[in-house]
Amino acid sequence: MQAVTLGPAGTYSHRAASAVADDVEFRESVTAIVEAVADESFERGVVPIENSIEGSVTETLDALADREVSVVREVVTPIRHALLAQSGNFSTIASHSQALAQCRSYLESEYPDADLEAVASTARGVERAREDPTVAGIGHPDNAGEDLEIVAEGIQDRTSNATRFFVIAPTSHRSEAGGKSSLVVYPNANYPGLLLELLEPFADRDINLTRVESRPSGERLGDYVFHLDFAAGLYEERSQAAIAALEDIAENGWVRRLGSYDTEHVLY
Repeated sequence: MQAVTLGPAGTYSHRAASAVADDVEFRESVTAIVEAVADESFERGVVPIENSIEGSVTETLDALADREVSVVREVVTPIRHALLAQSGNFSTIASHSQALAQCRSYLESEYPDADLEAVASTARGVERAREDPTVAGIGHPDNAGEDLEIVAEGIQDRTSNATRFFVIAPTSHRSEAGGKSSLVVYPNANYPGLLLELLEPFADRDINLTRVESRPSGERLGDYVFHLDFAAGLYEERSQAAIAALEDIAENGWVRRLGSYDTEHVLY
């Protein structure tokens, strides 16, 4: 099986994708990954969905709302950041915006005068460090190789730092079986009590909502798309009843079933 994920080689997404497929290709953005799976150029894609420090990855949420794919698996992996450079003499620190944010306290304490440069991925930041002695990258310590020093290790703000990745597939691979499920809901409405109405069908049926996220729809100011994860399979009668209630509420919009899946914890 071939999978596509955020590149270049050496990203945390690459590490997660290696648990899914032996053959891994790369794209420079989450949107490009979702597009490649939606048009069935790849059987699987691996995209970050949520970090324990920085929260949801908004590019992933928006891409899942804009394109038709399914979620078939969830991979959770710990994130262990290191500062990598040719020497201790650098003036710029480059990495993915999420990694920079996950190390905010360390960077403010140890390198308050350094320029922070957001790049497409942690691996791209490490590449910058290899190319330029004035640049340090943030990435997994194994990415240092033989030409970079590990200036500091374990620099994330919390040792419990972990990221959830969604394994996505074309819609024909969608499953209703699994311990968790994900939906995207666009009510195309805005009135007092709307959010409560969207949540009540799950509470009434004793279904635990594990994540609720809103994102601007892009249609007009104050109009939102809602992303819901819940601890039940789509095959369950209570899930089907809750979704039917959601569809009634969102009669002027839509409800998209991303699918049901199980969670795998991968350690590196």
